[in-house]
Amino acid sequence: MTLPASTASPHRFPPDFVWGVATSAFQIEGAATEDGKGASIWDSFCRVPGAIADASNGDVACDHYHRWREDLDLIASLGVDAYRFSVSWPRVRPGGSGAWNDKGLAFYDRLVDGLLARGIKPYLTLNHWDLPAELQAHGGWAHRDTAHRFVEYAQGIAARLGDRVVTITTHNEPWVMAVLGHETGIFAPGVKDRATAAQAAHHLLLSHGLALQALRAQGCKSRLGIVLNLSPVQPATDNESDRAAARLEDGKLLRWYMDPLFKAAYPADVLEHLGADAPPVRPGDMAAIAAPMDFLGVNYYSRAVVSAAGPWDATTSGRPITDMGWEVYPEGLTELLLRLHRDYAVPPLYVTENGGAFKDVFDSGRVDDRDRTEYIATHIAAVGEALRQGVPMAGYMVWSLLDNFEWASGYAKRFGIVHVDYQTQRRTPKDSALWYREFLKSQNALRGATRTGATSFQGG
Repeated sequence: MTLPASTASPHRFPPDFVWGVATSAFQIEGAATEDGKGASIWDSFCRVPGAIADASNGDVACDHYHRWREDLDLIASLGVDAYRFSVSWPRVRPGGSGAWNDKGLAFYDRLVDGLLARGIKPYLTLNHWDLPAELQAHGGWAHRDTAHRFVEYAQGIAARLGDRVVTITTHNEPWVMAVLGHETGIFAPGVKDRATAAQAAHHLLLSHGLALQALRAQGCKSRLGIVLNLSPVQPATDNESDRAAARLEDGKLLRWYMDPLFKAAYPADVLEHLGADAPPVRPGDMAAIAAPMDFLGVNYYSRAVVSAAGPWDATTSGRPITDMGWEVYPEGLTELLLRLHRDYAVPPLYVTENGGAFKDVFDSGRVDDRDRTEYIATHIAAVGEALRQGVPMAGYMVWSLLDNFEWASGYAKRFGIVHVDYQTQRRTPKDSALWYREFLKSQNALRGATRTGATSFQGG
């Protein structure tokens, strides 16, 4: 398959650069009540009338719980190095505390062993939003005790799987859980209160730091980190009001998470903005949150453009727009990675999610998704440019392996490089998957040449 002209030169990536695909438990596993699994806040949220655009739920999703062998074979066929997946907390510890569920743990044993048997590195995420519903009944992330229950959960999973997984991510996108889950209420658990959202954000960060300390004390050998959803934030115009609005939004989206993780303090302008809604911080909290990390994961989909007058219309940019209504802006990924490297003492960075939802057409056994292929290719090029300019990039992972349950959008939005027929559960690699496979072949050929000394690495 001919690679798009926009594809990054394979010489931009070092031989140990990790290429992968990513999913999350609630979005693909299904088996919502099987083998002792408890309910999560998303199981509950899906039952709220009007919460999910197509009134669907994750009860079956992609049926990955039963089809994991087929899915691992599919991952192996792409030639990737790594698979990023999440553990369902309520599947392995249904109440969030108390008894562990051995059948749930055994599923992840099989999954990890199956990945290793196929030569794929497991990259594990502990919390991709599916908090046990029982913990939510006692306050959820707004309650400080949940941070301690998370530490226990992290220790249990590390004891079971930490000898075989390459990395353990504490949380995926705490901004989403805090803001969309507790301030706007459009995601589970559906709370609409700014002070509660700020409290949840603090407890998520605190639980991350406490978990890192506990796992290291436990002797965990996996590399430890967190994954944030980040974007460069730009003013819609050069007006002072737009620049001020963009600065505050940057504080709420990026600095509210990066500053405590790397500077042990919340940004002063955001604290001032929150006023009485700012979270109570106890002595020692900030030092715990700033526990050293082995890596930082960055999820990037588009830039953020801010206008003081109201929401910015992405269609006015003249650029392609995804099915989510997001502008395709690959140079923003380079800008973001350079900024993180400049402003913070970051460890190696992974792009842990990147991809696009588009209106795919399944025709005669094929999905010609050239818009998604171009999206992925240009964003890989953006990572290559960041590498060239000295950013310590460790890997790139496509979101998502499979079409899946896309949270409040239900099944209407498709991010996968593999098409899923939800009626039959048949998987069909889209053209973007075939392109990615061919691209990775070129990467592997380069690795081989580098190892034999035939080609020198020309990266940044």
